[in-house]
Amino acid sequence: MISIENLLKKFGSTVAVDIENLNIPQGEIFGLVGNNGAGKTTLLRLMLDLLKPERGNIKSKSKIIYQSEHWKKYTGSFIDDNFLIEFLKPEEYFDFIGFLYGMDTTEIKKRLEGFGTFMNGEVFGINKYIRNLSSGNKQKVGIIGAMLSEPEVLILDEPFNFLDPSSQMSLKGILKRYHEGNTKTIIISSHNLNHISDLCTRVALMEKGKIIKDYANNSDSMKEIETYFNSQIGIF
Repeated sequence: MISIENLLKKFGSTVAVDIENLNIPQGEIFGLVGNNGAGKTTLLRLMLDLLKPERGNIKSKSKIIYQSEHWKKYTGSFIDDNFLIEFLKPEEYFDFIGFLYGMDTTEIKKRLEGFGTFMNGEVFGINKYIRNLSSGNKQKVGIIGAMLSEPEVLILDEPFNFLDPSSQMSLKGILKRYHEGNTKTIIISSHNLNHISDLCTRVALMEKGKIIKDYANNSDSMKEIETYFNSQIGIF
């Protein structure tokens, strides 16, 4: 589904991403963990052709993403609130996304019904522009917008940021249901190891732009990741 070869991204003299080889097959929930500055967000931005690498390729369905726009038809993403159109109301924003993907009003409404618990009465019918929403509700709008077209590939950067505990639990349920049948590929970065452990089928540990460990998710691998982070602060 997604493959990376000899990828290098630098900002000045600082190496942000340096990955020789990485393959994410269809149907995987792939989790990225690492400290601040590890390169997680930069890697996701490279996957979305928001940044150009110094060298190397990222392919989606065997085609290089920055040489084609084919991947945009089946990829949904939310990195931060810069992805939002803040002078629109949430309803208008979802209508706009639906229009881009050829959905009519009935189809948009039907798909939004699945996010009712997640929205919790705080997104629809409140007569607010996106710019006036709380950070948590902006996060909800961005995630729902990314999922509205039911993309084959879903890329989310720190999706649990700003969400209250109930909304975090609701989002985990939504993502698990979305993955049923293993036809959707989900790529998530998060600082929260519990969420990554609950959701992901595979977990990669990034440090200084490199993938230093790549695990199938199980109790032993998560213990090893916890041990890695504990060792950095002197907890053994």
